[in-house]
Amino acid sequence: MQTAIEISPQRYRASYGRYLEDFKVGDIYEHRPGRTITENDNIQFSLITMNAHPMHCDKHFAAQSEFGQLLVNSGLSLAVVLGMTVNDISAKAIANLGWKEIKLTAPVFCGDTLYAESEVLEVRESQSRPTQGIVTTRTRGLNHKDVQVMEFIRMSLIPKRGHGVGD
Repeated sequence: MQTAIEISPQRYRASYGRYLEDFKVGDIYEHRPGRTITENDNIQFSLITMNAHPMHCDKHFAAQSEFGQLLVNSGLSLAVVLGMTVNDISAKAIANLGWKEIKLTAPVFCGDTLYAESEVLEVRESQSRPTQGIVTTRTRGLNHKDVQVMEFIRMSLIPKRGHGVGD
C-alpha cells in the first residue's frame, strides 16, 4: 500500500505499508505487480544459494523428468511471493517473527508469472511492546493460470500509528 504524506505545502513523501490499526481480520490484499520468473533468475538464484540440483540448472536432465522441463527453485518462488507482500504487509514492520505451514502445492516453471494475495488472520497488540502489535497473514502464491503454487502463514511485528521508523 502506498500513500503520500504531505510534509509541507505542495510537497509529498511516499509512505509504504500499513500500521497495526490498518489491518482488519478477513481483509484480503491482492499484491501487484506480478513477477515473471526467467531461466536466468532460476539459474542465478540456484547458484547463489549453492543449490545445483540438476532439475534447476540442467535442461537435458530436467527434460527427462516427469515435468519435461526445468523447475524453478522453490526458494526463489517463495522469495518472490514473499517479496510481493512487503508493500501491503510488512513495509512498516519492525521485524518478521516467522513463517509456518509453508506448502508448495504446484510446480513453477521458467516463464511463469507469479501473483500473490494475503488474508489477515489475526491482529493483536503486543503484550510486551505497547506501541506495536502482531499481524498474522496467510499468503497464497498463484501462477498466471490462477493455479495456486504455494501458501504460507507469516507473523509480523507492526508498529502502531505514530510509532514507526520515521514517524
